[in-house]
Amino acid sequence: MGTIMDLLRNKQAFICDMDGVLYHGNDLLPGVPEFINWLVSEKKDYLFLTNSSERSPRELSQKLRRMGLEIDEKHFYTSALATAAFLSSQRPGGSAYVIGEAGLIQALYQSGFSMNNIDPDYVVIGETRAYSFEKIADAVTLVRQGAKLIGTNPDLTGPTERGIVPATGALVAPIELATNCKAYFVGKPNPLMMRHALKVLGSRPEDTVIVGDRMDTDIIAGIESELETVLVLSGVTSRNDLSRFGFAPSHILNGVGDIPAGKG
Repeated sequence: MGTIMDLLRNKQAFICDMDGVLYHGNDLLPGVPEFINWLVSEKKDYLFLTNSSERSPRELSQKLRRMGLEIDEKHFYTSALATAAFLSSQRPGGSAYVIGEAGLIQALYQSGFSMNNIDPDYVVIGETRAYSFEKIADAVTLVRQGAKLIGTNPDLTGPTERGIVPATGALVAPIELATNCKAYFVGKPNPLMMRHALKVLGSRPEDTVIVGDRMDTDIIAGIESELETVLVLSGVTSRNDLSRFGFAPSHILNGVGDIPAGKG
């Protein structure tokens, strides 16, 4: 067994990103079934913590079922849920103008928020394919009128089966520029997400590993939360990118399949 397997065997809890770690779009990545089986057989606690706000935990569970993986929805937590929880704690029963998909809108409704395109408390932006000049213009107007600008996550890009596409950070940028307001991003690397993950797992930082494909969200979130960090090269980060960052992951693997295979 390699060094990384000796380390991981002694860790009880795993926080794993999804996009670029488990799949690209609708394509399951190599070694993922073996990794899931390893987590279960080794009786590890695990939570899939995604910055994507498009889908609910149930939809994510169903998506992986279609790929041949049976994972209960209790093992998923999204930036949409984190955003809804944060906003409901800030302004219970508030309202929002949302540019995003069903997972984000559903999470806000379930937290007691209403949708409002006239005088909302917040303008909330998440991943979406329904992005238009009209929606940007509406968002700019509402922020200029006093609505607070919220992004579900700061990711500029995300991996899909078609390649790299714009993510929430890129969609928020025109609104920030046009209003001279900086968005508050709730998803990783915000400590709010990491604290919730540890609370759900009932795990201490020293017993926990975070596995992700992004240096600017997953790895920095793990470092700042004092977790062991594993960067996988199956998503948006390559080895050539590492020199751009002033910090480094604990371990670098080609993909999560290296973990049960004992590579590292």
